[in-house]
Amino acid sequence: MDPTMAGNVAEGNRNIVCQYKDNVATFGILISRNPLNFSLPLILLQLAAISLASLLIEIFIRPLGQSSIVAQILGGILFGPSVLGHEGILGSILFPARSMLTLETAAVFGIMFFLFAIGVRTDTRMMVRPERQAVVLGFSAILATLVFSLWLTIFLSTHVAMDKSLAKALPFFGVAQCLTAFANVSCLLIELKMASSDLGRIASSTAMFTDLVGMCLFITMAGVLQSAFDVKKSVQSLGSAFLFVCIMVLIIRPQILKLVKKIPAGKPLGHNHVFICFTCILIVGLITEVIGQHFMLGPLVLGFITPDGPPLGAPMISKLDLPIGKFLYPTFLTTSGIKTNIFTINLRSFAILAFVITSCCITKILAIMIASRFCNIGLQDSVVVGLVLNARGISELLMFNLWRDGGILTDQEFALSVISVVGVMAVITPLIRLLYDPTRRIMPTKRRTIQHSKHEAGLRILLCIHNQDNVPTMVNLLEASNATEMSPIGVVAVVLEEVVGRITGMLVSHQTTRSLDPNSVRSNQIVSALRQYELYNQTCVTIQPFSVVSPLQTVHDDIFRVAIDESATVIILPFHKHWEIDGSIGSINKCVQSMNVKVLEHAPCSVGILVDRGILTGQLSVLSSQFVYRVAVIYIGGADDAESLCYGARIAGHDNATLTVIRYLLYGCDSARERKHDNSLIDEVRHQNIENQNFVYQEQVVKDGVGLASSLRAIENCFDLLIVGRNHQSQILLGLGEWSECPELGVVGDILAAPDFGSTASVLVLQQQRMRGGKLINRVMKQGKDSIHGYY
Repeated sequence: MDPTMAGNVAEGNRNIVCQYKDNVATFGILISRNPLNFSLPLILLQLAAISLASLLIEIFIRPLGQSSIVAQILGGILFGPSVLGHEGILGSILFPARSMLTLETAAVFGIMFFLFAIGVRTDTRMMVRPERQAVVLGFSAILATLVFSLWLTIFLSTHVAMDKSLAKALPFFGVAQCLTAFANVSCLLIELKMASSDLGRIASSTAMFTDLVGMCLFITMAGVLQSAFDVKKSVQSLGSAFLFVCIMVLIIRPQILKLVKKIPAGKPLGHNHVFICFTCILIVGLITEVIGQHFMLGPLVLGFITPDGPPLGAPMISKLDLPIGKFLYPTFLTTSGIKTNIFTINLRSFAILAFVITSCCITKILAIMIASRFCNIGLQDSVVVGLVLNARGISELLMFNLWRDGGILTDQEFALSVISVVGVMAVITPLIRLLYDPTRRIMPTKRRTIQHSKHEAGLRILLCIHNQDNVPTMVNLLEASNATEMSPIGVVAVVLEEVVGRITGMLVSHQTTRSLDPNSVRSNQIVSALRQYELYNQTCVTIQPFSVVSPLQTVHDDIFRVAIDESATVIILPFHKHWEIDGSIGSINKCVQSMNVKVLEHAPCSVGILVDRGILTGQLSVLSSQFVYRVAVIYIGGADDAESLCYGARIAGHDNATLTVIRYLLYGCDSARERKHDNSLIDEVRHQNIENQNFVYQEQVVKDGVGLASSLRAIENCFDLLIVGRNHQSQILLGLGEWSECPELGVVGDILAAPDFGSTASVLVLQQQRMRGGKLINRVMKQGKDSIHGYY
């Protein structure tokens, strides 16, 4: 046979006729060889075309609110017989039948590693011991959809004229609608940035519960199909699958845990560990195929028993994210699209299946809505959860390919099933984006500011700690906040544990145990330092330590949740730049900066960003009576400066702290009306500190922003802490905002935090509580007896 004809198949036959061993690579067109007749250049072209087409389609449909899975399947349909692969266009030039075996093999590798990553990200404790909410929602969704779908499909099969193949496959489609795969839900939540939200957690936990039923059904069906419906072989396959899971859990998992303990904490994962892990994925995939199960079972179970987070799970996920999640995994989705031929679809069959799927999706949403009444979930939120639990994706495509190989689905039903995945995702994704409003749940219902808090109510500070080097400066700030028995301080300490190996974040309270995970040395040191501060102020300070294990991209949701639950007055965030001892910038964390911006936009209380330069002064402690903490408040005008002034007024009462209020006035400005509110607030602070020897008030008159910047440089090394508002109501700053490097600090805060400022003072930039869209709360508040009010 001519080598160029190797691999040609007969019409309607998917089996390769022959393939020569030298038909893999070519030496180029210079020796009159067509590269597309050889496997290697062909698959390279296919992978490049698939990646480029999926990327372009995703860019075009992104404004429509569509998910990436829609783009990837549409990319496959584009190259399949439905569009470019049609005989009248390109035919089988780019994706001939002989190349599909190689392409699908490469895609299978991607699916195996992808399923391993999904298993690592899954919280198996929530799957084995689900919460009551997840059980109620999951059981309601499965039962209602299963009963309705079976009744509907049986009714249609017996009373509506349709193709025999569709009538045979219709009950299978009905059963598939009742299941919710965690892999689908997790991918959708990550793409919509809902994984750490309350609704995302509800949907994830419910999907984990329903996935148990789905996996049991899939294992049973895989065993039956691969044993050709032989009862004895099916029982043997299922028994071997059960034995395999038991061995993995009881024998392999303890060995993995021993390996994890030997990995040095805080160090990169060694190449040997990566190699062993990758090899194990391939081995367990082989074992499950040998025992008569689908290859997906092995990697998924291996992922389940692998601990998430550092030092093993998180590094493995980060290494797999780009080559697998962005390359080989989309290849499998595309191959399903390539095998889809819309010309085999009968319009009547399309209408019947569309009616079944639409009815089942609506039934699942209604079931979730009814069950949500018993779980204290609002109507709109229950609709969003119902839409998320209707997510389609990799799990359905794996099942449909298995049914196609088992003869349950013909080309028509397979094409309908793939189109159903695209159709459902194309509808629910924009609806979720439309109905889900992450800011609605954190809209402030009452004033939570330092300025308007009652003196006897004390101060509740939510302290976010990402780097343990910032703890001394934060403790100094807490101590200087002057906790007394008449005005105590409640500190809610949130240790931010960044992790990439989880789909949903984890919030752990350590109030009862008084300690963190013994393996987390960093967290223990942080909490121990805060405990020392609490012991020094036993009667007037309380510490509530939390640990948030979450990606920094979504950790703001956890911060909001804690701030609302603990009624925080102000949130103190770390700055994204870290100083070295020589005064240079040592590290920059863009994720921390992004977190700060999100918190500033939607925080349910006031927010402060602490720029820590404590390392430049040797980290002296305010707890020692030999050290005087010099604090300055930069006052220009506006609500944020009012917040900073009120915080500074609280610090002024500390015996080891001095407070200097520096007010900047614009030369030639009429102060009679424009500065009335500022004058009233400052006069009240001055009156409260009239006998305080540690309180100083100054006024500086400047002509413009240049004069302001020059005046600020005159106080470079005069203080240990500079407090300033983020935004200001003054014409002094005109033109300065164009040069801001860190907009989240505001104009003046950016100047004070700049590396060329030459100061050793730390900077606290405060923003008073905002409504949605950054607007100030204009509610008129009653004046408290011992608090500072009357700014508005």
